[in-house]
Parts: sequence; C-alpha cells; structure tokens
Amino acid sequence: MKTYDAIVIGGGPGGYPCAIRLGQLGLKVVCVEKDKPGGVCLNWGCIPSKALIQAANTFERTKDAGAIGVKVSNVELDPNAMQDWKDGIVTKLNTGVRGLLKGNGADYLEGTAVVTGKDTVEVTTKTGEKEILKATKGIVIATGASTVEIPTFKFDGKQILGAKEAVSLRTIPKRLLVIGGGVIGLELGTVYQKLGAELFVAEAQPNLLGTHDQDCVKLVERKLVKHGAKIFKKALAKGYEKNADGSLKVTLEQEGKAIQLDVDVVLVAVGMRPNSANLGLEALGVKIERGIIPVDTECRTNVPGIFAIGDVSGMPFLAHKASKEGEVCAEVLAGHHAAKDWVGMPASTFTDPEISSVGITEDEAKAKGQKVVVGKFPFAALAKAMAMRETDGFVKVVADADSKQVLGVHIVGPEASALISEGALALEMAAFVDDLMLTVHPHPTLGEAVMEAAANALGQAIHIQNR
Repeated sequence: MKTYDAIVIGGGPGGYPCAIRLGQLGLKVVCVEKDKPGGVCLNWGCIPSKALIQAANTFERTKDAGAIGVKVSNVELDPNAMQDWKDGIVTKLNTGVRGLLKGNGADYLEGTAVVTGKDTVEVTTKTGEKEILKATKGIVIATGASTVEIPTFKFDGKQILGAKEAVSLRTIPKRLLVIGGGVIGLELGTVYQKLGAELFVAEAQPNLLGTHDQDCVKLVERKLVKHGAKIFKKALAKGYEKNADGSLKVTLEQEGKAIQLDVDVVLVAVGMRPNSANLGLEALGVKIERGIIPVDTECRTNVPGIFAIGDVSGMPFLAHKASKEGEVCAEVLAGHHAAKDWVGMPASTFTDPEISSVGITEDEAKAKGQKVVVGKFPFAALAKAMAMRETDGFVKVVADADSKQVLGVHIVGPEASALISEGALALEMAAFVDDLMLTVHPHPTLGEAVMEAAANALGQAIHIQNR
C-alpha cells in the first residue's frame, strides 16, 4: 500500500491543476487517470474543437481573401492534414500535463480508481494489476462528465456521433444534423458548415444557447441561417432509418408536426452527464443528486475527507471553473484559507461570431425586478473590427440603474472570448460603468468597444449616437 497526503481521481482540467497545486504546496499527491492526461477538454473537447474552428475560419477567409487584395487561387481542404495537425497539438499538451505534474512533485498513475474507504482507493492499472492507495488528508473526485446518449440515436462512431468522434472526422459530411443547439453542437456545426457541409440543427427548447444573452444569440443564429443552415426549434429528434443509398432519414417532431430530413451524419450534442457512478461513493454515504456530488464552498462533500471538483460537482460545466475549483481544493487540503467566492464565472462559445458572457443578463435582471441601465456599442463602428473584416456583433454592459455598478457584460463579435476577461475583472472588483468608461483603452483595438459600451450606458459614447 502506498500512502499519500492526497489522492486525486481524474486528470482533466480540474484534477491535474489540483494535483499540481498540491505538489507546489508541499503535499505528497498522486493523480489517477483512466484515459489520457488532460481529460475530455484537452483530448476531445475544448482544445481539438478550437483547433478545428481555427482551421475552418482560415479556410473560409482564405477563399475570400481577394476582397482585401490578397489573391489566392485553388484553395483546397485536406481533412487528413487538418486532423493530423489537431492531433499534434493534443499530443503536445498531453506531454505538457505529464511534465507539469512530474515537475511539481506529483505522481501520475494510469488506471481506473474505486474509492474503497474514506481514506483508501483501489486502482486497476491497464495491465490488470491492482494497487491500493491511502490518503492521509483527503481524496478528491475530479472525474468530469460524459456525453449524453439518446436511446433512439445510439453512437456507432460512423454516422451517429458524439462530440468525441465529431472532432476526429477525416471526411467532411455532405449533410450534417446536429441534435442540440447548445455550445458543443453549434461550435462543431459551424466548423463543418464552413468546411462544406449542409447544416441542420434540432433544438428542443425555444432558443439556441439558452444560457447566453439572447440578443447575442440571435446574431449568431442569423449568420448560420444566412449561410444556409436550417434550424428547427422546439423540435425533438424521434428516430431514424437507413435509406437505400446509406444515408439517414431522420424524423423530427416540431410542435406536433412530423418533419423528415435526409442527412449523412448526425451529431448528438444534447448535454453532458457527471461521471459519479461506479466510484464506490454510494457505499461510503457520499450524497449524489441526479449524478452531481454536492459540495460546499471548500469543495467538501458530506463525508469528511472526500472532496469533489469540476463537472462532477455541478454546473456550470466549464474547464476554467474546474481548474479554479482544483486550486481552491488544494489550498483547503493544505490547511490554507480558501473558498469558491467568485462573483462571476465567464463563459464563451466559439461560434461565428463568438459569444462571451459574465454576470447577469438584461432579461435576468428584469425578471428579478431589478432596474438596470444598458450600454451597447457595435463592432461595425470600430476601426479595428473593420480592418479585421469582422464587424458583426456588439458589446453590451448591464449595470444597476441607481448605483451604476456593473452587473453583467455580454459580447458577441470578434475575440469575444478574450475581451470578456475585462468584464469578469469588473465584476470581481465591484467596478462601476464609470470605471470602464474612464479607463483609457488603446486605439485602434477591439477593447475600445467595452469602454464605449460603458460610456453609452451613461449617454456619453463618442463614436455612436447615444440613446
């Protein structure tokens, strides 16, 4: 039996930062991972999808480069080379995670872990051997989440895909149906639309990307439709059958009406389910609610010595939220004062254009009866956006009507995922719109839109007519 101060089960964006921080704090720690270091995010989610998004954007812009005087002929797509490039990035990052764990004194063990006691874990390695590990300070559950499968659309890895398979396609489908109009579905749907696929989207809810500001979402939806996508909202995917030519005939039900679509590939992207089963937690009395392990602000479960972080501990399912929780958990295990006390958790969706949000939306504020003032600034009025040829979108700042304290920032447009960090800082610092407006932003940059949106909330924007 090997003894450690802490055992971290899961090597994803929550688990490996937790193990690294524990090592930095001088604790003896082991990170147990059953698959590849980096988890779903690094291997089949966040990172590979962003690589494909970059490739798709480059392909699209290169074809249209003549508009700015750059003449390019015979632009071709090589899906195999694209996938090889993407795989290279993932492999490099896998190696990097291993190196960081080792460099910070954390052990790494490949295998499947089961918690057998409040301080013991049994790991079955890939060779079938069993190792017993003991933790003197705590066990951290960082097992993430897995793609939800629909019973009538069982994954076959060829025509019925989950996100894991969809980031590895070496043939671009002619007709792609995405079931689920959320982040994963629309990001990958946008990729393959740009690479030549005819795109269909079926969303059960009345709106796409329901967690984002709907003013932002509508702009993304319009652009998808402009490029030929057919979007069915309030639509349920009921099932499919094979056509004689090998394609699929999918039946949707939209408000009582049956709709049939002929497609070649279906991507099921209806959400993620926490990986809390088969870990031995129930036998220890660890509370689990609908797959989620509830925790307090210090990442503690109801059972002393057992902690949980990341997707398995609840929404939102975001890699950076998991990483932050991993660091907090490590600090707590080391006896330091730490807690999950952030004001806002930024979220980004890498569609075209990108959408990023932090804090409450205008609609949420109104639903709470809170009076707000809203400032907006369009990228179409920004010189930098014009030079980039990315003028779709805007920055929207939501603030309390009386105090003018910033309550939310919502961005749709170029580099929204980078710009939102200023909004997150504004919330954490309890900033007012005056602070954003009075902070000098360099010109010409996209960040000026944040400054101008704040100024617009006060009726003082320079480069648009104030409302």
